[in-house]
Amino acid sequence: MPFNLPNALTWMRILLIPVFVLFYYLPDTWLEHRSVNIAAAAIFLLAAITDWLDGYLARKLNQTSAFGAFLDPVADKLMVAAALILLLQLGRVDAIVALVIIGREIAISALREWMASGGQGKSVAVSVIGKFKTASQMVAILLLLYHEPLGVLDISAIGTWLIYIAAVLTVASMIYYIAQAYSSARKPVD
Repeated sequence: MPFNLPNALTWMRILLIPVFVLFYYLPDTWLEHRSVNIAAAAIFLLAAITDWLDGYLARKLNQTSAFGAFLDPVADKLMVAAALILLLQLGRVDAIVALVIIGREIAISALREWMASGGQGKSVAVSVIGKFKTASQMVAILLLLYHEPLGVLDISAIGTWLIYIAAVLTVASMIYYIAQAYSSARKPVD
């Protein structure tokens, strides 16, 4: 396991998960509800930034590794799953949305692993629709964690719309990945 800056940032993202969840379990007398929302959203934003930064630095510093390529998506999925479960518990996201997003992440991870074991891992590479799904999902989760009005903007309503858009894109990207994998699996191996 190579230890470098990109991998350290990925580990930091994983270690931030219990910290951001813990804020919602602090006694009410420690922090007001608004401060909890702000703190959790700030930690989630920091994690999202490190997600982008670790990949950028790995490429820029030529520090890519098989371990980093494995750990980065695991960290992403853990952070998103933790946030969605927390938002579900807080009543800020519907169960079906959380199930669709988390279920897709598990299914596509398994699909990528299966395809990689057959030497066809590149056939389920990240698509444009997957990138839009990720962007809308991350912004939605951030807004739903923040949950406070921002001037005249109803942040909660915007976050809710975005999480539904993310759920639709989640299903669309899953169909795309399954179709790509099916097409690759049907090709004869040279």
